[in-house]
Amino acid sequence: MPDAQTVTEIRHWTDRLFSFRVTRPRSLRFRSGEFVMLGLMGDNGKPLLRAYSIASPSWDEELEFYSIKVPDGPLTSRLQHIQPGNQIVLRPKPVGTLVLDALLPGRRLWFFATGTGVAPFASLVRDPDTYERYDQVILTHTCRHADDLGYSRDLVAATMDDPLVGEQAQAQLSYFPTTTADESAQMGRITNLLRSGEVFQALDVPPIDPVSDRAMVCGSIALNTDMKEILEGFGLREGSNSKPAEYVVEKAFVD
Repeated sequence: MPDAQTVTEIRHWTDRLFSFRVTRPRSLRFRSGEFVMLGLMGDNGKPLLRAYSIASPSWDEELEFYSIKVPDGPLTSRLQHIQPGNQIVLRPKPVGTLVLDALLPGRRLWFFATGTGVAPFASLVRDPDTYERYDQVILTHTCRHADDLGYSRDLVAATMDDPLVGEQAQAQLSYFPTTTADESAQMGRITNLLRSGEVFQALDVPPIDPVSDRAMVCGSIALNTDMKEILEGFGLREGSNSKPAEYVVEKAFVD
């Protein structure tokens, strides 16, 4: 099978969410925050592929992915049942806008994620370059249910203990998880919390300023649309690989 990689590990976080690790093609070079096309061979002998952000940092020897389970989804209905030793199809051509190079230099970097949209930020918070470029890094993760935050909670804890970036993360990384359905320490949609200013009070940081603040957004189409309006209301402009600016949104897929 061309572009085949072997599954090395799989973890089911909830009945809706799972992550898995696979071998890394020797030729694959990627920037933290990019995505690749991956999937399984279909019954018709053709690969069934979709875009997945690489959740592992660019230096990792394996590749990690984080996925939702869609019961009747053509791909995830099958992908959620993979086991270590199984093979998947992975096209080693990484692309994406959620990369540090698509932003102008700044002092504070915001990651705004809903659901499995936290995956590219899982790569970026473990990348030393993120902490070299920014004094403060804030990861926000909004989910409906409290147990949906398990992946990002473990990610942040592991990053704080990481031998490569742990010391920097302890000094520079803030984590702001919120839920919209279950009771939790911090409730509400991140968009509403930004509009009300609650997020700035909770984190004890000044409101977003185009001079110092940069942002990345990854989640549903609704989140992307709302966040563009909010960030532009603060004076930020949307950037891209070819024209860096103050914020970027991943349009290739939604969770």
